[in-house]
This record gives sequence, C-alpha cells and structure tokens, in this order.
Amino acid sequence: MAELVAGYSLDRGSGNQRDRDRLLDFMQRTYRELFPGGEFTQLEGTIDRFFSAETPVWWVQKSDETAWNPIAGLWLGSAIDQGTGARQAHILLLYVTPDHRRKGIGAALVRYAETWAKSRGDRQIGLQVFETNLPAMGLYRALGYETQSRWMTKSIDELE
Repeated sequence: MAELVAGYSLDRGSGNQRDRDRLLDFMQRTYRELFPGGEFTQLEGTIDRFFSAETPVWWVQKSDETAWNPIAGLWLGSAIDQGTGARQAHILLLYVTPDHRRKGIGAALVRYAETWAKSRGDRQIGLQVFETNLPAMGLYRALGYETQSRWMTKSIDELE
C-alpha cells in the first residue's frame, strides 16, 4: 500500500468478488446521494458489463486500519475520443465516503488517475459528472477539467 495523503493509503484491487461488491456499494451510495429514493438496480448490470482486468479499481483506507474497510474508491477504464479516434482514460467512478471528504482524497485520486493514464500513453482523460453534483464539479474545475460536451435528455413519457 502506498500513502495517498497523510493518514490514508492506496491499494490496487485484485478484481475479485470483494472488489466487485464494494464497487457496487460505492456506486449505489453515489446515486442515492444524488437521487434520494431511487433503487438503482441497473448498476449491477453496469459492473457486470465493464468490471474487468482492463478496468482497474483502487481503494483508499485509513493508514491505521488493520481490517479491509475502504473509505474511497477509484474505478478507471478507457473511452474513445470521438473527435480524434484516440483512446483516452476514463474515470468510471470516484467516490469518497462523506466522513472523509474535504481532506484532499478526491483530488489525490484524480491526480493518481492522470498519472496512470499518462503511464499507459493516453493524452487525455475524461469523466462524466452530474450537473447537480456541485462539489464534484468544483473539484474537477479546480483541477483543470473543462466541459467538452453536454449530454442532454428529455422525458418522452407524456408525448402523444
């Protein structure tokens, strides 16, 4: 384990069932925070489709913890820049539990993702963030991320 920020260590997951289960838990927490009352049963299918050796996950723990109890996670993958056709790294999930936020963990994880992407030859890294997630938007902007495109939706349930 490497120290991420003072008091917290970073460890790469092994891609096992425990990693998959924790990843699902963190994804569900993220969506419940953003959309209270939702069930989000589709997230398990997302993990089934995308969790693999090519989409590594890293966990953050308090350095003094002896039991496996991650307080943050980073899940990375790849995407294709539709403008250039180049492969780019993609942050699939970055989650820090509420009690450990605003301690530099999220920023350190983003910088770690950037270093990982650069080490494998990527020239760009992307992510998707909900516009209602203002703390995350602020973090990413502070780290130099800019909006490249906007995903727009419209409910069509009431169309005649």
